[in-house]
Amino acid sequence: MSNIDLIIEERAADIGKFLVGRLLPFRQKRMVGPFIYIDHMGPVKLSERNHFDVLPHPHIGLSTLTYLFEGSIMHRDTLGNEMEITPGAVNWMTAGKGIVHSERTPEYLRHSENLLHGLQIWVALPKELEQMNPEFFHITAEQIPAWEQDGVNYKLIAGEAFKRTSVVPVYSRMYMIEIKSNERKLINIGDQLYGESGLYILEGGIESDGQEYASKQMLVTKESHLCSFTILPYSTIYIFGGDPFPEERYIDWNFVSSDKELIQAAKQKWMNQQFEKIKGEEEEYIPYPTVPPTFKRK
Repeated sequence: MSNIDLIIEERAADIGKFLVGRLLPFRQKRMVGPFIYIDHMGPVKLSERNHFDVLPHPHIGLSTLTYLFEGSIMHRDTLGNEMEITPGAVNWMTAGKGIVHSERTPEYLRHSENLLHGLQIWVALPKELEQMNPEFFHITAEQIPAWEQDGVNYKLIAGEAFKRTSVVPVYSRMYMIEIKSNERKLINIGDQLYGESGLYILEGGIESDGQEYASKQMLVTKESHLCSFTILPYSTIYIFGGDPFPEERYIDWNFVSSDKELIQAAKQKWMNQQFEKIKGEEEEYIPYPTVPPTFKRK
């Protein structure tokens, strides 16, 4: 019997002059462990007439994780952080009770062609930490645990697994794992996983129970501890998961919470322009959408 409970195909989503492939939330699966939002950005070619410019916008109740394969993004926020993220590094921003940030093509890349490709992820916070003070951490590529085993390359981008712990300061029991192989290999890592798991194929493919799965698909397992598959040559996959929360999570635009009243208050605060502003970007912002995408975890 297959251990795959659900197959999620990337769906095109517009984040403003920029299309992404959305994986979560999905109508049949709003979250995988604490992961509530996963977008695959690009690959897209940027030029002096086409930049990646996400204007200041707010978040509550979550941590964002940005992980690039190619390109560069300049992050700025209301804590005063200004940090360029490059391939292999992690930007980890915890919104807590509220933060505003922007993401843009760095100035030195705005007059030439360049590629942008990566993942943007939201991880919901435990209920007791939803109103914590906001934080920001940048973790370099060299700080991410990486190892080779039987010709397969692994990275523990965030969380804990394989008796290792990433330096990304997460707030719940979770994992984000990168697996790369240039050869066909059997991967049996179920004893290293826990909670719920989703396997995203960035490139190449895998085989499981006689079925082959290709890029731009995320497979959600029935039981993470039974995770076993064959990775095909020249493949890169990501495994996301962890312990699910006991409470429901609601998502409205950029706001996540177990409490609808907190979301409503944040929405009104943003509409009234009462959030702090990013220094040097005081006049720019993304308005609250007229008809926002609202999802509820089942």
